Amino acid sequence: MSDFVSALVLFGAGTSFACTGLFHHLYREKKKELQKLKEIPLFTPDQRLSAVLKSSPRKRLHYVAVEGMVQADEEPLSSHFVPKCFGVLQRTVFHEHSQTWNTHTKTWRPLLVNRRETNNAVPFSLVRPGSYVADFEVKVEDPLAGSGYFLEQVHHRVRRAEEGVANAVLRVIGGERAVAMEESEEMLRVGSSLTVFGEVLLEGDHGRVRAPQDGRQYLLVPGSYESYMERHERAASMWKTLTAVTGFAGASLLAAVLYNMAGRRDERSK
Repeated sequence: MSDFVSALVLFGAGTSFACTGLFHHLYREKKKELQKLKEIPLFTPDQRLSAVLKSSPRKRLHYVAVEGMVQADEEPLSSHFVPKCFGVLQRTVFHEHSQTWNTHTKTWRPLLVNRRETNNAVPFSLVRPGSYVADFEVKVEDPLAGSGYFLEQVHHRVRRAEEGVANAVLRVIGGERAVAMEESEEMLRVGSSLTVFGEVLLEGDHGRVRAPQDGRQYLLVPGSYESYMERHERAASMWKTLTAVTGFAGASLLAAVLYNMAGRRDERSK
């Protein structure tokens, strides 16, 4: 093995060990995050949560996770595109895909224009999954202020742009032409599962979850608490696996260099 190759192998080993250190750090941080998540009390909207709130100081729990099924408090929103699809939050976006003429390169350059976006919402609550009659519900306060992506895409379509001949000619003369229209719709659907991390307080015969007053994260997660934890577990396992793989690769490369150096030293001694 030449000196140049040995240098390259040593560089590869050093890079592998550097990646090992980074991946191990990310693994430890993810494990710490998991441990903190496991310390957060988990509730469902039921009489047990109501009893805990009644016995708590000021009838308030400062930071808990509430897992339940989405139920509209008013008439739910209807999808613009999907029949019999109802939700409590709705975002509709229309994009126009155009092209502009670049006079320097003499080519058409893609251009994405946000033509229109509409957002609608109705008040909603979390109820116990599988319950026909909600014995206790938790109203979700200001969900759009929370972090996390909890909207589901229910419609997406890209179609060729259609416009009048005169308008098209004017746009081409101006150095722009329409190519396609893209429309998408996202909703938080009625009946879907949602887990909310926040402050819960008792208001009469129902609860309310809102952004924590102590600055902790107000988080809305689609799906169950268990599936959310499983995603974090998979992420931790991924960083752990990458740590092992890069560490083994670095050790193997370093061992190859040391073995080669020992062989060359033996040859010189002979």
